[in-house]
Amino acid sequence: MKLTTAIATGLTLIASAATAEPLTVYAPDYFASEWGPGPAIKTAFEADCACEIEYVTGDLLPRLRLEGERTGADVVIGLNTDDAERARQTGLFAPHGVTIEGLTMPVDWTDDTFVPFNWGHTAFVYDTTKLDAVPTTFQGLLDAPDDLRIVIQDPRTSVSGLALALWMKSVFGDDTQAAWEALAPKIVTVTRGWSEAYGMFTEGEADMVLSYTTSPAYHIIAEEDLTKKAAIFDEGHYVMVETAGQIAGTDQPELAQAFLDFILTEDFQSIIPEGNWSLPAKLDPAKMPEGFAMLDMPDTALLFSSDEAEALRDTVVAEFEAGLGR
Repeated sequence: MKLTTAIATGLTLIASAATAEPLTVYAPDYFASEWGPGPAIKTAFEADCACEIEYVTGDLLPRLRLEGERTGADVVIGLNTDDAERARQTGLFAPHGVTIEGLTMPVDWTDDTFVPFNWGHTAFVYDTTKLDAVPTTFQGLLDAPDDLRIVIQDPRTSVSGLALALWMKSVFGDDTQAAWEALAPKIVTVTRGWSEAYGMFTEGEADMVLSYTTSPAYHIIAEEDLTKKAAIFDEGHYVMVETAGQIAGTDQPELAQAFLDFILTEDFQSIIPEGNWSLPAKLDPAKMPEGFAMLDMPDTALLFSSDEAEALRDTVVAEFEAGLGR
């Protein structure tokens, strides 16, 4: 489906002004890589705007804080809900101006600064050929034998690691440190990021890995491997939403706005499932790749708002450090 007439018209009007200078989009490394969604999104947007997108990759928040109002970004994509409040506090972002309706996410969206583009449930992924007794509750995971080998990511350096810490807080409340202490004997490694942890799992160095309920979709679709599944817990699973925002000081506000408007179109959203192995923020489920229908999904979605997540950040990190003795 092509962009809406309104968006296309707006892009046509600004095309001549935009061609002289690319739209600079700050993005995480994964997003703009050849296996991420960025290249296909760039191609789709440029086809209608007669403009050019230039991705600048790296750690988003540290770069924005360092550059401040001197930032070269027009748009920033890849900030998640657990980092949104810190990003907002930089004062660099303008209201998104996008009509938010018809989302296919399990949580309400009221943020007027950041536009959601994909989401997923945090989960522990396992190999069905190597693990027979799979916990069906988070408490059951804590009570599992200590020879269960789990690899997770560090909440101090990883967005998925922070999501786990917040997930445990939402489930165990005041008993979260004790929950970490019960989980600790099963944790063989805490990695800085997701890629290292997932690689250890696929290489057989762990029975379970902290990832997402959508991770098995890659194995199903790309590898025709049905042995990877997510353990589904009755208490519910923490949701992480990735977003985009417009820099208030951009010298290309019309083009930046057009890109934000593009995010919730089908052209953009249809790239997400197999481009980011995640769930689109707004896409008819009937238009999802067939392999996604084979995923095990939870009934309950857990999420702290961006300001709640920020208020809890130091607490949940301290609970992780105390519970694991790190």
